[in-house]
Amino acid sequence: MKALLALSGLIDRINEFFGRIGEYLVLLCALVSAFNALIRYTFHISSNGWLEIQWYMFAFIVLLGASYTLKKNEHVRVDLIYGAISDRARLWVDLFGIIVFLLPFSIYCAWLNWPVFVLSWQQGEVSQNAGGLIRWPVKLMLTAGFALLALQGISELIKRIAALRGMITLETKYEKPLQ
Repeated sequence: MKALLALSGLIDRINEFFGRIGEYLVLLCALVSAFNALIRYTFHISSNGWLEIQWYMFAFIVLLGASYTLKKNEHVRVDLIYGAISDRARLWVDLFGIIVFLLPFSIYCAWLNWPVFVLSWQQGEVSQNAGGLIRWPVKLMLTAGFALLALQGISELIKRIAALRGMITLETKYEKPLQ
């Protein structure tokens, strides 16, 4: 189990790294958006490439952020049930959700998106919009995002099993969003 916990720690560090990249992309996306609006309304210059790079960055933020959010235990849950059960029961609920829903879904999505990326890359697919960007980076991010989510799911699975065995203490508290 120690080797699996070490693997879990490695996966956590990988997703922490990509999560930090996603955080910086939020700032960069806001700056690009402001710059795009500024040149469009001040100088009447527009480019589809600037709009598409914003969409790409937003996709990168969401797809990199999913695994990071899972690592931070901040995904939305059905708090009506989750908040009313014991810590040990929460670990079992998480275990069930990871095995039955998260891992099959994220692995399947990564598997489905891989050939789409490969075809886009081989064909040198470019946006049909004038001044548009190449498409394969965003299609690669779909595969990578779901693969990172699956890896983080494996990490969370390892930690839940270790916590159920009493090897580690895991925070299971969930606070529903304040909205």
